[in-house]
This record gives sequence, structure tokens and C-alpha cells, in this order.
Amino acid sequence: MRTRAAISASLASVGILAAGWQAGAQALDAAQATAAGTGTGTTTGTATSGTGSTTAGGTSGATGGSTSSGASSSGSTSGQATTGAQAKAQATYAGKVVSTRFGTVQVQITVQNGKITDVTALKLTDAERKSQMISSQAAPILRSEVLRAQSADVQTVSGATVTSDAYLTSLQAALDAAHL
Repeated sequence: MRTRAAISASLASVGILAAGWQAGAQALDAAQATAAGTGTGTTTGTATSGTGSTTAGGTSGATGGSTSSGASSSGSTSGQATTGAQAKAQATYAGKVVSTRFGTVQVQITVQNGKITDVTALKLTDAERKSQMISSQAAPILRSEVLRAQSADVQTVSGATVTSDAYLTSLQAALDAAHL
């Protein structure tokens, strides 16, 4: 029994570390794009181009780029812009931080051409080992369902109701920020 618990805890930790690594990699990509002088893209439709400048809460483009401000808990935006008639706007939106009795949950979406292309769990419930295990099992299921449905209108994962509800609440805030 102890071996099974240790394996479950290890798998939960790996899942959480993988989610954190993926979020860090996306943040690094956005920071490198800003440092290279790329302006932000519009949240939907065709991207804009221009030189970017860093501001207190986000980035803004010099020629028609969109401006974003606020902490990740209120839905921050970071986009990558390209030039050309067939430019594809890509932006990420972090949902609000949702507190539960098992810890906090926050998700981030990546949107390209009005479609959700990725959902990343930035924070998952982690108050105890059991909640870590439940979150690590529920997050991939919720992610695939959201990508399939292209909305927050998905069913909660059985046995992970609190985590699912918080995940979908944070997701809806990100979708609202993306105007989807």
C-alpha cells in the first residue's frame, strides 16, 4: 500500500512539474519575442506588426498592436505577431486564480485564429497528496475535452468535482478575456 501511495505521489509531482515546465517555456517564448522587438498580435483575426515595448502589465505594439494589462489572475494577454496577408494571430490568456479547499487552480489558453489550440494548467490543487493525485489525473482529461468542445461547456471529471469546477471557472475567465 505504501509503495502504491509513493508511486501515485511521484506521478502527481511529475505531472505538476511538467505543467510548470510547459508554462515556463511559454513565458520564455513570450519574453524572447518581446525582447526581439516583436509587437503583440490582436486577440482575434489578423495579427499586426510593429516594434514592441514592455509596460507594467503587458506589452503593446507601436503600430496598431493590442494592449494588455493586469496580473495573470485577471486574464493577462501575450501575443506574437507576424506580417503578411495570411498572418495567424496567436495569443495566450491566463484565467483567474480560483481558490478551493484543496488549493488554487489557474489555467491558461492559447488561441490562434479564434480557436483554442492549447490549454495549460498553471496551478492545480495541491493541499495534500490526494488532491495532487486527483488533479494530475483530471487535468489531461479536462484539457482534451476543452480542446474537443472549444469551450468550457464540458462535464466535470468523476471523483474530481472540486478541481474540475475550479478548472472550468478559470478557463471561462480566460475565454472571456479572449472574447471567445
